[in-house]
Amino acid sequence: MQILKTVLLPSAYLPPIFYFKKLTAYDHLFLELHEHFQKQTIRNRTFIYGPNGKQLLVIPLKSRKERTIMKDIRISYTDPWQKLHWRSLESAYRRSAYFEFYEDELKPFYMEQKFTFLVDFNAALTDLLTTVLKLNKTLIPTSDYQKLLPECEDLRNAFSPRHSIPKQRSYPQVFENKFGFIPDLSIADLLFSQGPEATDFLSA
Repeated sequence: MQILKTVLLPSAYLPPIFYFKKLTAYDHLFLELHEHFQKQTIRNRTFIYGPNGKQLLVIPLKSRKERTIMKDIRISYTDPWQKLHWRSLESAYRRSAYFEFYEDELKPFYMEQKFTFLVDFNAALTDLLTTVLKLNKTLIPTSDYQKLLPECEDLRNAFSPRHSIPKQRSYPQVFENKFGFIPDLSIADLLFSQGPEATDFLSA
C-alpha cells in the first residue's frame, strides 16, 4: 500500500489540533485558495476552552457574492473583533502554563496588524504557529482549483461539522476540573497548555 506524502488543507483560523497533526505528518503541504468559501467552518472560526466551556471565535467577513473564491474573501473591521478575540484568549489561557511564553508573538495579530484578506491573515498566523512549534513546515498556496488530486490526501472538506474527528488523547487544560477534557480545540489550547511539548504531542 502506497503511503501518501502530500496533503491538501483548507485555509483555517487558529486551526484545530487535528489540522496540525495532519500538517506534521506530511512532507508536502498545499493550501487551497481557489475553492468557494464554506460557511460555518474553520476557515473563519475556531474553538477555544473558555471559563464557561467551549467557546467559539468567529472572524467577521465583508458582504460577498454567494460563491466567492476563498482568496477573495475580505475581513470586516466594522466591529472590534480583534480586541474581543484577544480578550477571550487572555481570559481562557492567562492561567495556563505557557501563555506568557507566546503572547508577545501572537498579540500583534490582534492589537496591531490588519489584513485585508482572510487567507493572508490565516496564513501568517499559521506560519507563526508552525515556527514556534518548530515544525519546519511550509504550506504552498494552490495556483488554481482542481476537483480531483491523485496521490494526495484531500482534506478540504474534512473539518466541516458533518465530519467526525478521530479520538484524541488528553492533556491538561485550564478549566478541565470544571467541564472535563474537550478534544480538538484550536492549536492555541495545546500550545498554551503544553508549550514545547506540544510538538511531540502532534507527532505521536
